[in-house]
Amino acid sequence: MLSHVLHPIRLRHMAEMWLDEDTPSFDYGGFVVGDKFETAVLLCKSRGVLAGTAFFDAVFHLLDCKVEWMALDGDIVEPVSKVATVSGKVRNLLLGERVALNCLARASGIATSARRLQTVQLEKGWCGELAGTRKTTPGFRMVEKYALLVGGISMHRNDLSSMVMLKDNHIWSAGSITQAVKDARQVCGFSCKIEVECRSVLEACEAAAAGADVVMLDNFHPKTLHEAAASIKSQFPSVLIEASGGVTEQSVTEFMGCNVDVISLGCVTQNYNVVNFSLKICKPEHDPTNPTVTSTV
Repeated sequence: MLSHVLHPIRLRHMAEMWLDEDTPSFDYGGFVVGDKFETAVLLCKSRGVLAGTAFFDAVFHLLDCKVEWMALDGDIVEPVSKVATVSGKVRNLLLGERVALNCLARASGIATSARRLQTVQLEKGWCGELAGTRKTTPGFRMVEKYALLVGGISMHRNDLSSMVMLKDNHIWSAGSITQAVKDARQVCGFSCKIEVECRSVLEACEAAAAGADVVMLDNFHPKTLHEAAASIKSQFPSVLIEASGGVTEQSVTEFMGCNVDVISLGCVTQNYNVVNFSLKICKPEHDPTNPTVTSTV
């Protein structure tokens, strides 16, 4: 279960923050519907990869509601399929509805995009790693990074503390690539990898010679990229080479090659279609796949 990487305390804190933001004072709609007990059906309205069930659960757990799933993270869900049921007091169901759906829709959208990329990689037979980037939504990074995992690609570094990446601004400020790598190693020690963003083979070789673990060939044309990667690997066979900048789902195969170890894409967390879900409270006499809606937010 990939969701086991998610710390339960962190999940609870995030859910508390989201719910507090969505209802900062009075729950006027909750007064209207009251505390009667109902069951709502979670329906999928567009095809995609399900992701984010733990965040959905965390929201409704805080509201003392029970969620029962008919699918798991990573499963393909189809339109008009019943994905889960949520039972609890009506006002609590409606307090959690939009917050939980927002998490699920966005996480599933990213996972769907990531799954398409994974499929392209498998069809190509490339043995490197596709990765997301740190181009995530502030306060929502854990959801987005987790969705990449569910979709089948790498999260890359999660934050500034989990890996050292030295970009042009770091290097200009330090004075040189060699000095920047030396300074970074002094504080991060052996436990963190150091990656350096490079604009040429010369810069990449300087970074590798200085002790960088990963060199990023940034904004290289595919043809130039493969030539540069081969040259660097011939001199520094153990250094990892990452291709980044301008890579899209349509062009990603052009960057795949035997000397490229990682391809990172910002588009997977910045340019995706959400998977559409709805939560419907239904009356017992109705078919749950075609319920009567008492509230949709």
